[in-house]
Amino acid sequence: MIYPLHARRAASAAACFVSTALGVHAAEVPVTRGDPVVVTATRFESRALGAPVNVTVIDAEAIRNSTARTVPDLLAEQAGFAVHDFFGNNASTTTVDLRGFGITGAQNTLILVDGRRVSDIDLSGVQWSAVPLSAIERIEIVRGGGSVLYGDGAVAGVVNIITQSPASRPSTVIVRGAVGSYDTREGVVEGNYSRGGIGINLIGSQFESDGYRRNNQNRQTNALADLRWAAGAAGDFSVKLGTDNQGIRLPGARQVQPSAGVNQLATDRRGASTPLDWAQREGNRASFDWNRKTGFGEFTIGAGWRDKAQRSFFDFGGFPDYREVALDVWSLTPRAKIDLPVFGRPNSLVVGVDWYRWNYDLRRSNATTNIAQPFNTVAARQDTVGVYALNSTSLTDRVTLSVGGRRERLSIDASDRFNPAAPGGAFGSGAPAASQRTYESAYEVGAKYQIVPAFAVMAKTARSYRFANVDETYETSAAFTNQFQFLKPQTARSHDLSADYRQGNAGARATLFVIDVNDEIHLDPYSTGVGNRNLPPSRRRGVELEANARPLPKLGLAAAYTYIDAKFREGVLEGSPFSLQNVNLSGKQVPLVPRHKVTLRASWDFTPATRFNTLVSYVGSQLMDNDEANTLGVSIPAYTPVDLKLTHRWKSWAFAAGVNNLFNQKYYNYAVRSQFVLDRYNAYPLPERNGTISAEYQF
Repeated sequence: MIYPLHARRAASAAACFVSTALGVHAAEVPVTRGDPVVVTATRFESRALGAPVNVTVIDAEAIRNSTARTVPDLLAEQAGFAVHDFFGNNASTTTVDLRGFGITGAQNTLILVDGRRVSDIDLSGVQWSAVPLSAIERIEIVRGGGSVLYGDGAVAGVVNIITQSPASRPSTVIVRGAVGSYDTREGVVEGNYSRGGIGINLIGSQFESDGYRRNNQNRQTNALADLRWAAGAAGDFSVKLGTDNQGIRLPGARQVQPSAGVNQLATDRRGASTPLDWAQREGNRASFDWNRKTGFGEFTIGAGWRDKAQRSFFDFGGFPDYREVALDVWSLTPRAKIDLPVFGRPNSLVVGVDWYRWNYDLRRSNATTNIAQPFNTVAARQDTVGVYALNSTSLTDRVTLSVGGRRERLSIDASDRFNPAAPGGAFGSGAPAASQRTYESAYEVGAKYQIVPAFAVMAKTARSYRFANVDETYETSAAFTNQFQFLKPQTARSHDLSADYRQGNAGARATLFVIDVNDEIHLDPYSTGVGNRNLPPSRRRGVELEANARPLPKLGLAAAYTYIDAKFREGVLEGSPFSLQNVNLSGKQVPLVPRHKVTLRASWDFTPATRFNTLVSYVGSQLMDNDEANTLGVSIPAYTPVDLKLTHRWKSWAFAAGVNNLFNQKYYNYAVRSQFVLDRYNAYPLPERNGTISAEYQF
C-alpha cells in the first residue's frame, strides 16, 4: 500500500551568470526594479532598497506578460522555489516549496493575501485560484526566516499577494475570455470606479476544465470586491470581500512496480486509479483596515474573517471515507510604525500584536447520505497571540541595521466524539480530548552596506518556528486508534548573505543561505500507524542567483539558478515490522528537493504593441516522497518544459496565445514510494503540450 498523500495534503558558472548582467538594462523581469514600494518587509509601505532584506517584487506588467497561468507558475520562475503539482489543472492541488523543505514546503512558506494569512491550520492547502492573476497588483517575496513579523510558518520566507487598488486605477470595465486544451474555458469581468478619494473594484471569474486526465475536472468561481476611501486627516479605510467555490475530481496516481511488470505511466498515463474521488470547497472572506499617518509615525488597525467549507469523498478501494470540514478564522492585527531619530540618525520602530482564532469542525462518515450520523465528530479551537517589534536604524549613510523579536503563545483544545453505532463506525475509534499550551520565540538581526549606489551587500540571521496544525495532530496510534498527537514546535535558525547589484533597470543578485531545522514536523512513513513526529535535525544550504539584462532595445533576458543541498544531520527512524526499521538518516537527502533548478526567460518586442515571451525551465532529479532512507533506487527524473506566449494590443483590445510544454515532455514532479513494497511507487503525471488563447476588451 502507498499512503494516499493526495487525500491528506489535497505537499565557477555562477560567477559568469552574474557578471553577464552587469552594466546593461533590464527586461520586463520580476526582480525588484528601481526602488519599488513594498509592504511585506516591514508590514508598512516602505522603499525596498533601504531595508536589509532579500525581497523580490513581481509587478502587474510582469504578470501580464509571463507565460504563467497561476500564482505557483509565477513563483516557479523565481530562484529558490520548487513546485509540486498533483494534477496540473489550475493549481487546484499544488504546493509551493521555498528553499528545500520538500512535502512540508507548504507549511514552511507563509502565504498572505493583502497581508493576511491564507495558510490555515489544516492540510487542505492554499486556494491559489481564489485570486485571479488579473486581480493582482504585485507579488512580494521575502526570503529567509520571517517569524518576527509574521509568526508561525514563516520559516523559509513569506509570499504576499497584493490585489489591485481601485483608487490608483481609472474608471473602466474589462471583459476577458479564454479557451484552451482539455476543454478549458475561462471568463473574467472586472469593473473599477475611482473618483476623488474613493475607489471601488469588482471582479467576477469563472473557470472550467476537463483536465489532462480522466476524472480530472475542475470548476472554479470567484468574486472579489474592494472599497477604499482616502478620508484625509481621518486616514485611509479599506474593505475587501471575496467568495470562491471550487469543485474538483481527483484521478489518483499512476502506479509503477517493475518486479510485477506494472508501469501505468507508460501504458495508461492519463488514466484514473480513483474514478470516484472528488472534493468541493467553498470560501468567503472579509477584511477591514484603517491606516493613519501622523508627523511621527503610522498606525494601522486590521480585522479579518474568513471561512471555508470542504467536502471530500475517497473510495479507498471499497472502504469509503466521506468528510465535511468547516473552518473559520478571525484576526485582529493592530500595529504601528514610529519614525523617530536616534542620535540624529533615521530610525524606524515597528511594533504590533497579532491575534488569530481558528474554529475547526470535522465530520466523518462512509457516505454522503450518512453524514447526518457521523462516526467521528472532531472539534478544535486554536488561538495564537503574538507580540513583535522590529527596529531599523541608519547607522551611517551607507549602513542600515535591523533588530527584531517576537513572542507567540499557542493554545489549542481538541475533542473527538465517536459513535460506533453510526454507519461505518463498527471498526473505528475516538480520540480522547486533549489540549496544548506552548510558547515560541523568534528573532532576527540584519545589516545592509550600500558600498556604492549600484551595489550593496546584506547579511541576516534569524530564528523562526512553526506549530503543528490540526490535520498533523489528529492521527492514529501504533494500534491504529485515533488520538491527538501534540508535537513540539519546529524551530529553525537561518543565515543569509547576499550581494545585490542594480544600475538603472539592470539587476543581479547572489545569495548564500543555510537553514538548520530542529524538531521538523513531518509524516513518519515508517511508523506502525499513520502518525506524525518530530524528525531528527536537518540542514538546508544553497545558492540563489538572479540576473536580468536588455542586450538589445527590443530583447530582454532574465535567468535564475538555484542550488540546494538538503540533508539530515543525524538521527534514526525506528520504523516497524510493517516497513523499514532503524533507518539511519545521518547524511541522507531530504525527499522532493531538486538540487539544481534553472529558469531562462526572454522577451522580444516586435512592435510597441506586440510581444513574444518564452520560458525555459530545468528542474533536476529529486527523491520521491517517503524515501527518507534514500534506498528506492529511482528518483523523479529531471525535466525541462518550454513555454511560449504571444501578446498583442490593438486599440481597446488585448489578445494572447500561449503554448505550455512545447516539446511535449512526459514528466511529473511528485511521486511517493511504497512503505511496504520495495520497488513500488505512485507518480502523478502532468499535462503534455497544451495551449490557450484569450481576448480582452476594455471599455
